[in-house]
Amino acid sequence: MTGRFLRCIIRTTLAEVLVKRESLRLTGMQNRLASLEIVIAKGDIAHQVCDAVVNAANNHLWMGSGVAGALKKAGGPSVEREAMALGPIEVGRAVTTGAGNLPARWVIHAAVMGQDLETDADKVRRATTSAVKEAERIGARTVALPALGTGVGGLAMEDCARAMRAGLEAAMPLKKVRRVTFVLYGPRAYEAFRSAF
Repeated sequence: MTGRFLRCIIRTTLAEVLVKRESLRLTGMQNRLASLEIVIAKGDIAHQVCDAVVNAANNHLWMGSGVAGALKKAGGPSVEREAMALGPIEVGRAVTTGAGNLPARWVIHAAVMGQDLETDADKVRRATTSAVKEAERIGARTVALPALGTGVGGLAMEDCARAMRAGLEAAMPLKKVRRVTFVLYGPRAYEAFRSAF
């Protein structure tokens, strides 16, 4: 075997081990929505091993605090630079960038608010639909989403969970996306999403 071929095998095997380890590490509820596996998990979205991670973005795509800040810190400045080059976008839409140093391949930036930093259930529903359709377009099989709009946007966790379920349902049917993981912080978020799914 050549060195290049061997490195390719090692990289592939390592990726499979990381995915299996991550799926074992997820402590949460698993459910199905049609053919889609739904996982409700507690954790840090910036450390999720998946194909695509969703960023709760503003429509100009600058990455400040909350989920966006955590993804920028872990992924490096290239994630924000790529995102801002694609903005501004309409609230409710989503665009994709590379993931920098994150353990994902892509970051999908879902605009849940404008420059006023305010959101509502309809914006979250539309942004969720756009993010999942974007994941389908780029060929992502596994996607991790935060509770969109509940940080800076101030949306109630229960309203967010219902809106994200409606947005996910509106994106179906899906052929490529196989698993959606809602990565949540705190017991209130976990219970709200568990109830919605």
